[in-house]
Amino acid sequence: MDLSVIDLAPYLTASSELASGSPIDFGPQLTALCKEVSRTLKETGALLVKDPRCSAEDNDRFIDMMESFFEKPTEFKRLHARPNLHYQVGVTPEGVEVPKSLVDEEMQEKIRAMPKEFQPLIPRGPDPKWRYMWRVGPRPSNTRFKELNAEPVIPEGFPEWKDTMDSWGFKMISAIEAVAEMAAIGFGLPKDAFTSLMKQGPHLLAPTGSDLHRYGQEGTVFAGYHYDLNFLTIHGRSRFPGLYIWLRNGQKVEVKVPIGCLLIQTGKQIEWLTAGDCIAGMHEVVVTERTRDAIKIASEQNRSLWRVSSTLFAHIASDAVLNPLGHFAESPHAHKYPPMLAGEYVEKELSVINLKGQKGEPL
Repeated sequence: MDLSVIDLAPYLTASSELASGSPIDFGPQLTALCKEVSRTLKETGALLVKDPRCSAEDNDRFIDMMESFFEKPTEFKRLHARPNLHYQVGVTPEGVEVPKSLVDEEMQEKIRAMPKEFQPLIPRGPDPKWRYMWRVGPRPSNTRFKELNAEPVIPEGFPEWKDTMDSWGFKMISAIEAVAEMAAIGFGLPKDAFTSLMKQGPHLLAPTGSDLHRYGQEGTVFAGYHYDLNFLTIHGRSRFPGLYIWLRNGQKVEVKVPIGCLLIQTGKQIEWLTAGDCIAGMHEVVVTERTRDAIKIASEQNRSLWRVSSTLFAHIASDAVLNPLGHFAESPHAHKYPPMLAGEYVEKELSVINLKGQKGEPL
């Protein structure tokens, strides 16, 4: 199954033409486009978008730099780890991040109940991938969750690091904000229902690095079956395939991101805000036959064998309250999503997946 691609350009053009505070009247075509965004997020938990502000060249520049970093010696990379901050900034070494499917018995029962062809691959231990956490956007001056809003770590020998990370991070957040506005309109909420809660959120540009030279055997699980604990997750196109998602109907689908497009996935915070109308999308990253084919081509062309994902986790602000918004508060499922500070929810999730006790990082 190929996900449809939503071109954000018409919405961005219409938004720029509206005076601040003017009533929203995008006409039937744009309204239908917004409803398509909300429907797709609800039914599939994933959405492909094309944003004219985010080019394939931007994505390539970012991946080139991250490949260079992940190719550095292990000792160098570990200098940039901050376990005292739960790895919420800087590098997270391989073998630290634990997929929830490995420790959550309820999730394991659901996996066993799936049809065999839709079951995820079961990891044998922590994920064998590295990750780099880079905060994007302004942080709150006063917060109860200082560890979730720490200052970034800049590795030595990368003078372009901050500009590259901030540039790509801000562009992807801009795409998320447009999608969040469109989804809100499609759900019958105020345009800023989601984006107003995202202001000064602990947004994380969190690229992963997976060493396909060492771990390129078919069936290797780089990111075990899991959902994301944040609001929405956005990815640029990776140079190696291997990402699978689960649709709301339980079907397992390999995701193919076209060049110049971005993949957006639903996280647990949007599930909370919509009382389960959107469900946090399940996904995994594994080495497949297609990954092996890409490894062979990259080897022949003498290119890097590090699989980099240009992932950004967009969050609701740590001190904002998560609870069903607008008409979602009347949902019969609203009681499953009681009011909770977003930062408290994040810390609760981290404690389950080896992050508060043993200083790990989010899904």
